[in-house]
Amino acid sequence: MITIFTDGSSRGNPGPGGWGSVVIDDGKVAELGGGEKNTTNNRMELMAAVKGLEHIPKGSVATVFTDSSYVINGITKWIHGWRRNDWQTKAKEDVLNKDLWMELSEETSTREVKWKYVGGHVGILGNERCDHIATAFADGRDVKLYKGSLAGYDLPDILDVSFDELKAKSKKSDSSRSRAKAYSYISVVGGVIEVHHSWAECEKRVKGVRGARFKKSISAEDEAMILEEFSTI
Repeated sequence: MITIFTDGSSRGNPGPGGWGSVVIDDGKVAELGGGEKNTTNNRMELMAAVKGLEHIPKGSVATVFTDSSYVINGITKWIHGWRRNDWQTKAKEDVLNKDLWMELSEETSTREVKWKYVGGHVGILGNERCDHIATAFADGRDVKLYKGSLAGYDLPDILDVSFDELKAKSKKSDSSRSRAKAYSYISVVGGVIEVHHSWAECEKRVKGVRGARFKKSISAEDEAMILEEFSTI
């Protein structure tokens, strides 16, 4: 079984960004990374997953650990509708980050991939290392990428992932989200999506409307993920 950790980062949305992947296969480790001058966090998260899978042979069985709900939801849920609709949303617009989603779709079609969510910055060694690589490239800093044996790696316990700890932190994160200040509110009524700057605007649109849906976003990246989710409705 091959294990892949991935992460992405950007300094602005858009802005300078970077991605990092760590691939552990048969006692060997390969660190991968790169950057772009003008990109988004979601694109870097996708790039990390694409590059990590590209690194392993076709026909491989792998588990990918990522802290990006955007990547996991997209590749396990939304992508089925995108493929049927020729990579367009129900509004007949190209799926955001279509090029990378198509690449990820291709890589997963020739490999057996299991996706696992890990909380960001909770002490998971693989995630922390990928974050270090991604932010270094985003900031234009030098980073030495390791390729060699797991025994000689600075993080020999990288495969030790505590799921009980992750679940506990995930629940805490969910609670923090509900209390977090809103970045925006997104509603969808009759297939039409709108972004609102206040709850009052959103409530006015959805209150009493059958089938209406809405969500609060807490960041620009979160808003982008919700827009992608609602575009599949």
